[in-house]
Parts: sequence; structure tokens; C-alpha cells
Amino acid sequence: MPLQLHLVQELKNVGRMRNNLKVERAIKGLTQEELANKVNVSRQTINAMEANKYVPSTVLALKIAKVFDKHVEDIFALENGD
Repeated sequence: MPLQLHLVQELKNVGRMRNNLKVERAIKGLTQEELANKVNVSRQTINAMEANKYVPSTVLALKIAKVFDKHVEDIFALENGD
């Protein structure tokens, strides 16, 4: 891969996160709507996070972690070892 194309690809990946929200919801038996209500966001926001199309704010990530009684790092992680 040419260096310039490689750098463009790296820039696209900056700030990307993955999460295991769907798994955590299944363990707790929560729907997207129920989780959304617990953290005061829309179901669509939860859906976008599960699809890795939305990176939550720090406050929202902390609220979600509290619902699951987990550390933020147990639910959210940076991609590519960042």
C-alpha cells in the first residue's frame, strides 16, 4: 500500500472504538429501548453505538458502565491497539 494511502487509512481509524454493548445487554436481558431509558438517550443512539457508528461521550460511557456494574474499559475499547 502506498504511504499516502496508508496515512489516509490511519486517519480514518483515529478515535474509533469497539464495544460489547450487545453482549452486555443480552447478559442483563435488556432491550435497546430499556438501556436507552436507563441512560436517558434514544434507542437509535444505542443502536448506533452497537453498530460502531457513534462514539459515546465520556459521561454516557460512564452511565452505561454503571448500568452494567462494569468498568468503562470492560465495555469500550479503542480499535487497532490505540
